Amino acid sequence: MSVAKTIEIIASSKKSFDDAMRNGLKTAGKTLKNVSGAWIQDQDVVVSSGRITEYRVRMRVTFVLE
Repeated sequence: MSVAKTIEIIASSKKSFDDAMRNGLKTAGKTLKNVSGAWIQDQDVVVSSGRITEYRVRMRVTFVLE
């Protein structure tokens, strides 16, 4: 039997939503063991002078507890 836990993180990138997602999972993987999945809950951008300056994703990361 396994037990999993889900946490919410926010990750960002200057390039794209995809890059923000990858950054978030890479960073989460450094401190969480057994990451088994992620669900992108929300996406938003930061706009400055009419231009997108940052992409952000809010995601739920699931990992299996030992």
